[in-house]
Amino acid sequence: MQFTNDIVNQIQSSTGAERDTYDVARTEIVTELETRPVVSFVLPAFNEGKHIEESLRRLDSSFRSGPLSHEIVVVDDGSIDDTRCRTSYYARKNGHVRIISYRRNMGKGFAVKTGFFQAVGDIIILLDSDLDIDATQAERFIQALGFGDIAIGSKYHPESIVEISLLRRFLSTGFNLLSRLLTGVRARDTQAGIKAIRRDAFFEIFKCLRVKRYAFDVELLALAIGCGLKVVELPVKLKIVDRFRVLDIWHMALDILGIAYRLRIKKYYQHKLVLWKR
Repeated sequence: MQFTNDIVNQIQSSTGAERDTYDVARTEIVTELETRPVVSFVLPAFNEGKHIEESLRRLDSSFRSGPLSHEIVVVDDGSIDDTRCRTSYYARKNGHVRIISYRRNMGKGFAVKTGFFQAVGDIIILLDSDLDIDATQAERFIQALGFGDIAIGSKYHPESIVEISLLRRFLSTGFNLLSRLLTGVRARDTQAGIKAIRRDAFFEIFKCLRVKRYAFDVELLALAIGCGLKVVELPVKLKIVDRFRVLDIWHMALDILGIAYRLRIKKYYQHKLVLWKR
């Protein structure tokens, strides 16, 4: 907006041909600001062909009537089913939907990072593509950015309504305790499938992210807290019915150890962010 104001000031102080030139520039800037979506939804997807179209319809239905323009960026993370075809079919009928696809499965963290840098909205909402979390909650997360830089869902918020197996709840609690111990992230829940962030506050942070798969959310929050950004936790309504593999738990633990090493011992993140602040 400061750039826009500078242009306007120059227009007011110019005359003749200069004013004509600046009028064109101002028109282009205003047009871009009016057409660029305010909110970008980033959905990482891997083998979600069975329900990706339904997820997109539900998301559009819950948000389209709102006051803010939006786009949806689906990142096909090397799916081997028809995720790409079904998303492309939906996108052809809905111009605000874009798909980014690559052949090799790289992991959720890589997919989210890719989608972030392709998104153009000032507010970016990270959503799991299966929409375990009701998409109608997105507006509350946007509103919460008036009180912080990132709004995250928490299964353990007192007002949350959660359907989850006892085993998954136990493992989730254990993962959260491990994350707190090794990284210092004090959020009650790092893994809930919805987060709303301010793009400008996180642009440089996303450049420093290294985790490509399982513990991406922990790394994101660790850097946000380390940079002094404010985290707001909100209740969620969700139902988790999918299964997970023991191998996934092992990989998540390794990711946490990697984050702790870069954070506590190597000081990788601190070095990167100090250079950025300079």
